[in-house]
Parts: sequence; C-alpha cells; structure tokens
Amino acid sequence: MCTEFEPAPLSAIASRLAQLRSAMARAGIDAYVVPSSDPHLSEYLPGHWKGREWLSGFTGSVGTFIATANFAGVWTDGRYWTQAETELAGSEIALMKIPGAASQLHVDWLAANLAAGQTVAVDARVLGLAGARLLSDALSAKGIMLRTDLDLLDEVWQERPALPADPVFEHLPPYATMSRLEKLAATRAAMEHHGAGFHFISTLDDIAYLFNLRGADVSFNPVFLAHALIGRADATLFVGEGKVSAEVRARLESDGVHLAPYANAATALSALPDGATLLLDPRRVTAGMRAAVAQGVNVVEAINPTTFAKSRKLDSEAVNVRAAMEQDGAALCEFFSWLEAELANPGRAPLDEVAIDTHITAARSRRPNFISPSFSTIAGFNSNGAIMHYRAAQETCATIEGDGLLLIDSGGQYLGGTTDITRVIPVGTPSEAQKRDYTLVLKGLINLSATRFPRGTRSPMLDAIARAPIWAAGIDYGHGTGHGVGYFLNVHEGPQTISPAVPPDPHTAMEPGMITSIEPGIYRPGRWGIRIENLVLNQVVDSTEFGEYLGFETLTLCPIDTRPLDRSLLREDEVAWLNAYHATVRARLEQHVTGAARDWLLKRTEAI
Repeated sequence: MCTEFEPAPLSAIASRLAQLRSAMARAGIDAYVVPSSDPHLSEYLPGHWKGREWLSGFTGSVGTFIATANFAGVWTDGRYWTQAETELAGSEIALMKIPGAASQLHVDWLAANLAAGQTVAVDARVLGLAGARLLSDALSAKGIMLRTDLDLLDEVWQERPALPADPVFEHLPPYATMSRLEKLAATRAAMEHHGAGFHFISTLDDIAYLFNLRGADVSFNPVFLAHALIGRADATLFVGEGKVSAEVRARLESDGVHLAPYANAATALSALPDGATLLLDPRRVTAGMRAAVAQGVNVVEAINPTTFAKSRKLDSEAVNVRAAMEQDGAALCEFFSWLEAELANPGRAPLDEVAIDTHITAARSRRPNFISPSFSTIAGFNSNGAIMHYRAAQETCATIEGDGLLLIDSGGQYLGGTTDITRVIPVGTPSEAQKRDYTLVLKGLINLSATRFPRGTRSPMLDAIARAPIWAAGIDYGHGTGHGVGYFLNVHEGPQTISPAVPPDPHTAMEPGMITSIEPGIYRPGRWGIRIENLVLNQVVDSTEFGEYLGFETLTLCPIDTRPLDRSLLREDEVAWLNAYHATVRARLEQHVTGAARDWLLKRTEAI
C-alpha cells in the first residue's frame, strides 16, 4: 500500500540544522553554503558528500543549501520545484526557485542579504573553481568575507558515510576499441598544443575514459573516485588503496601509469617544479585543488582534452552502441508486453509505480553485457508524471488504475554503451487534452530528429526546434531538450547540451560521433506529465559549398505508443517519420524477442 510521502522526520531536519548553526556560531560564520557536489564536481554523489540532502531532506540531484542564523533555503531549478515543495514541506527550509540549472541566484542572495564584515563559508574541496571565483567577486564587492577552509559537516554529521571501497576494473576489448596508450598519446598531443608538461584531471568520467577503467563508486555511473596527473612520459592515478588489483596495477604500470593514495593529489600539485606548465579545466576542478598548485607553476586554463575526445564516439564504438540498443529494446519489449498484460487483467493485484522499476530492471538484467541501470527509474502515473525527476518509492508511489498516462524514463549501462529512454503509455482511456499534449510532444521529437544543421552548430541553438510545435500551442517545458550521453559512462555527459540555459559557446559545437538525447515534454502539475525521449547519433549527411551538414541517426529502438495520438494534429511527413521509425524498430528487434514480447513488438510497430 502506498502512503503519503515524508522525506525525513521534521524533527531530524530541525536537529541537524540546529547543530549546524551551533557549529557556525563557534566558528564565527554568518552563512554556510553546501553545494550538491564532491571533489570531482559530479552530478551523482557518493553518500559521503550528500550533505545538502542530509541537512535539508531535499533529494534532487541539483541544488544549493544555505543556512544563516535565522534563514535556511535550497536553491534549485524548475525540474525539481514540485519535488522540493513536497520534500521541504513543514520544515523551516525555504524553496528558492531559480530559472535554470546554470543560475547563480544564490550568490546574488548572499551578496544582498549579508552585511559588510560578515563571513560566508563553503568547503573549497567541493566548490567548483568557476563558481568560487564568481562567489568571491560578488562577496568582496560588498565587503563580505569568504572562508573556504571549513567542512562543518564533518563536525555535525556523526554518522557520515565512509568513502566507497568498490574495486576498479578494466574496460576491455572488444568494447574498449581504443587502447589506454593511444588515449594517453592523444592527451599528451593536446597538452603539447597548450605548451603544458602536466595535466591535472578530477572529473571521474574523464579519468575512466582515459585509463579504460570503470568502477562502482557512484550510483548508476560506472566510475570510481580518483584524480589524475598526466606528465609527458608517465601518469599518476590517485585512487583509494586496495581498489586496484595487483593484475590491473601491473598492466597500468606497463603503460606508464603509477598509483598513489587518493588523498595525495593536492600534495602532488603543490610539489610540481618551479617553471612547469600545468593544464587544467576551470569548469572541471575545485577551488581547493587549484589552490594547492605550487606558486611557481604556470597554469593554462582550457577544457580537458578528454572531454572532447570521449564525446565523439568512434565508428567502432557506435557499432557496439547499436548492439546495446538492440538488447535494450528487446528488454523493453519484454517489459511492456508484461505491463500491458497486467493492466488488461481485471483480476490482477493492484500495480504500483515501484513495480515498474523492479520489472524493467529485471528485464534488462537478463540481457547480455548489462551492468546496471544508468539512473534511477522514473515511473510516474498521472500527477506523479508531472514531477520531472520523480522517483517512486514505497512511501510515495501511486497505484496505476483508472484512466490516464504512465510516464516511464529509464536506462541501462551495458559494456557496449549507455541507454536512456522515455515512453508514455495510456492506462484506460486518456482524455482528449492528454492526447493533444502527447501529440505535441511527439511533434517536437520528430521536428528535431529530422533536422539537418551545419557541422559545428552550437548545440543550445537546436533547442527551439523541438519546442516550436509546443510553443505554437502556447505551452513550454522547464528543462533542456537534450544532454550528451557517455559510452558505458555517465548518462549525462558534455560538452554538448541542447538547452536554453547553457550559453552557446564554442565548446558546445556539434561534431560527428556525439550521442545526445532528444526529450521534449509537457507537464501539468497535479494532472499529468508527458515526455518522449530517444538517443541520437550525430553523423555527416551532406557536404555542400557551405560546408558539411550533420543529421541524427536515431539509436533508441522501442515503439512509441500510437494509442494516445491525436492523428489529426500530425502532418503527413510526421506520420511518414513515425512509420519509418517503427519499421526500423521492428526489423532490428524482431530477431531478439519471442512469444508475447514479439507479438507486442509487431502490434506496436504497425503503421498508422
């Protein structure tokens, strides 16, 4: 039985906040900032660094917590407003709404609400360098002091989780199609271009990519806690002791990669020789690590070369991704055939949203080379579907009965690729208004999926193409249209992102080999939510006197339910796109499914 959700006992949240304020008073701190971050600026955090969640009870993946003597608030963007309102309800912690994930309104708030001579504190070890500079400039202009040497969480969080100790493993051929030595050579060539003899990396996906290693330190992302310092002839990987086996260590050593304790990274930066030149990415390193660099070292700030390299999948990697998509699509055929049979069975036991997560993960786990989900499954029926990053739990889930729409956003990590897909299915009889919204979202997906654009187009510029049919109806949605996706790595990966919240700078240029999601949506709080999502691969489709043009190959293979469609709203070219997509899905998946799953595939890929 699903019960009303309460994120954490309000008494516990109040006690934690009181302890924090006592620690702040002892340290002479007027405002304490806890970002949703770790020393690697990760999106998904190991438990040790979930301080914002522990203090506030808000569990979304993006947010900044600030406490003063008489105020506490969480700043987060529109994807999480409904969730935050629920999770913060009854506490003294205010929801501070920001217009986009990149917004720095909490910095403006601090500058406006503190007085000259007061002190703000934040732990530099989890504060991004770019954010630290912005915060420092804003506060110093108002005469407000900034301290970055305090981790008050260590003082008040008595049961703080330890650092994860999961083992590191190698990503091997045929799935790793480029050797570690080849990747190191390419990185060193980029270093040479910048005149750098050393390169420091903290971001976990970059490290996992460069060294062809994977781990399980972060939920859903196959990465491990580490820093790396690359030299011209060798490299040092700073990783927890005991996490790398003797066999893997030996192979790393043979490639010129030495291991050192995880805690020694800052010390190594402070020991770099005078006159050395260090390349680091100010968007992907913390203020604490930057402060550790020896004074006599010349620092060149530029994007990590690996960020570009891993975003542009090789042809050999794309082959593996397509194979992974076939297995993922086959698992989804099995899942959806089960789900529809359950929903059509009048004598069944009540079905709730938690069961969706259980069964969809089980279906994937039966497929070759499946490792884990790529994020926490979002299964939201009717009003829960309007919560963009909703996660069903036994205390929060809805029973799936009556009429409406069920939104399911899920994904898998396979040795040969990472998947992310959203589908919406009708339960009972959807309303005409729901059908209209569903069709508008599909039109947005088709609009962008069929687009051609010059190579090098800044990815944020593509966002409006998906929104156009939705805007035409006077509707919008509060998240980006697409994010980059890794290769058996993070499900959210840059540098490309299709979002109006991101400046269209040169780093976001679309290049062949990039994998990106397309996921427009419509959300009506308290009523329903709709999102349809495919992953697409950039590929060259034409070359003219104006240069090369890119288009999208749709990688995701799963039927888009046609039952909630308002056929009258679709143009003939949109119908043709949908029928062609379904023909491809049928041809690619039929060989992988049998029985009820095959019957479901054939039925759901019939032309309209």
